[in-house]
Amino acid sequence: MVDRYLIDTHCWLWWNAEPDRLHPKAYDAIADGNNTILLSVASAWEISIKYALGKLKLPDAPESYVPKRLESNSITALPIALHHALAVSSLPILHRDPFDRLLVAQAQIEDLILITADAKIKQYEISVLSA
Repeated sequence: MVDRYLIDTHCWLWWNAEPDRLHPKAYDAIADGNNTILLSVASAWEISIKYALGKLKLPDAPESYVPKRLESNSITALPIALHHALAVSSLPILHRDPFDRLLVAQAQIEDLILITADAKIKQYEISVLSA
């Protein structure tokens, strides 16, 4: 069975630098070439901000690192559409992080399974694969 997953920012970073941190089921889902794995443009934005602030170390600048890693891992960027951004307003305030709230909205709208280790995200009415 082919599944469609949206990978949370921290899980994508783990996949690329510390894959042992991922739960085996999450690792297997990402590694399964039959599954569709998506990384939100919101995650690329979050990575860029944290890198610029010195809160995230990467082997290359995000504008090089992110596209290269997406391509080498056959992960597709999920654009942020207007309806994704607007759907955030209808989410209950279970999580205050704007990036995570956008990922939840995208997972809901696009019917994706969100791979995350964030317990707050798991409170939303979406399909989650624990990382």
